Amino acid sequence: MNQALVCCLVTALALGHFQIATAAQGKGLLIVNQPWARPASVGQTTEVYMDITSTAGATLVAAASDAAVVAPLRSRDRQHVKSPTIALPAGIVVALTPGSNRVVLLRLNRSLRLGDRVLLTLTIEHADASRQEVAVDAEVRLHSPIDDELHAHRHAVH
Repeated sequence: MNQALVCCLVTALALGHFQIATAAQGKGLLIVNQPWARPASVGQTTEVYMDITSTAGATLVAAASDAAVVAPLRSRDRQHVKSPTIALPAGIVVALTPGSNRVVLLRLNRSLRLGDRVLLTLTIEHADASRQEVAVDAEVRLHSPIDDELHAHRHAVH
């Protein structure tokens, strides 16, 4: 296992904010770490962020959520493509972050307040063109869990 993947797993275990989906035999694992969404009111738009690691390599091809009418993917390099995808190279942590790769929730069906949970389904495509749906449970918050954890440690030291 490479060092970046080990680091990702250790951090995820320490903070307790991760999900692991197993793929069909020979397709590896998919690790979703630190999923979170920004608060927003009904009818508005918000975004969902997370870190995703595929041990065998895959592609994020779609997302859906019952909290929004649609949940398109936005990638940093293909902003204006109708249906972008996000590559998940083997053993590399792919960060879905503000202003970069992310899931957008358009026309929310309900307000998302701090502490609420947002369920998403990610569609992952493997190298053999098979697809897998992965359930993700994101917390509504102002910052990522790791940012809040780092902030707490900085203030505890001073």
